[in-house]
Amino acid sequence: MRYSAEKLSVVQESNDSFAAKNEIMNFSILPNFYLKDAEGVTADFLSVGLRNFHSAAYYIWQLPYGRNSDRSNFRLVLKENRGTCSTKHALLAQLALEQGHAIDLVLGIFEMNENNMPAIRHVLKKYKIPCVPEAHCYLSCLGTRVDLTHPPNTSAQPIDMFIYEERIKPDQIGEYKVAKHRRFIKEWLLRGSLTEVVAFEQMWKIREECIAALKDKAVVKT
Repeated sequence: MRYSAEKLSVVQESNDSFAAKNEIMNFSILPNFYLKDAEGVTADFLSVGLRNFHSAAYYIWQLPYGRNSDRSNFRLVLKENRGTCSTKHALLAQLALEQGHAIDLVLGIFEMNENNMPAIRHVLKKYKIPCVPEAHCYLSCLGTRVDLTHPPNTSAQPIDMFIYEERIKPDQIGEYKVAKHRRFIKEWLLRGSLTEVVAFEQMWKIREECIAALKDKAVVKT
């Protein structure tokens, strides 16, 4: 059965909108400061010769996208030289926190479709659905979103439209994020009266197939 695009496109207002109209998807909006000696992730950054926040942010930005062996352990980003939207941004948010600077870590949910994620077109076509709600983490500073998920030399573009946003703590990128995402999809299906045509578990599997397609189709600019 073909699902209704009208029913699937359900927009929920953000509980707290803190994204500016003119967003700069660049780390330069972030405050720069020298890293003071400290334990925790600060010591990890200092051990690889990163002495200020901008150099730390750029270093994390240029690391390739990839899931870490423990999705909730953001300290693995520096050890495994890769990271996701969750682990990369949680690591930088924790660094700022240890240094006494307030930079928000945000959990957002957007409707992943063939326009903002062309690589999943064949998956959506296979299941005859127009979109899938996907969770995404990023930083927010001075009302501006900062997305350092994909390295600057890739074709991936930052997401600029969310149907839900929430500030979270770095240690909430694991079980809390997954639970929030799963609960949101269930409510999203109910609001669109879609529970009779697509079960939650099936939608979650479709979502996983979309993520796999994105990983397979990652393109580096020449």
